[in-house]
Amino acid sequence: MYAVIRTGGKQYRVAAGETVEVERLNGEIGESITLDDVLLVAGDEAVQIGTPTVAGATVTAKITGQYRGNKIMIFRYRPKKRIRVRRGHRQYLTRLQIEAIHA
Repeated sequence: MYAVIRTGGKQYRVAAGETVEVERLNGEIGESITLDDVLLVAGDEAVQIGTPTVAGATVTAKITGQYRGNKIMIFRYRPKKRIRVRRGHRQYLTRLQIEAIHA
């Protein structure tokens, strides 16, 4: 059984026991959270597609880490204009261990 969830403006395909990294969610390490924004639930033979979400479906996950991702460099430049801008960015991430999918 798997589900498609939406969090942080992105969609993730998750199954019980998997680990997924999402944009930062509030909570402490070891805390369990419930994700209600479930777009699709697929079992052995049945598939439920939400319009836009599946009614009554939730995904329970445990927070296993709060950290910052790798640094990415952003470089903008305009030729012949002496404009060069270099910036770096590190996104805050949350690591989730998917515990159960309730359909």
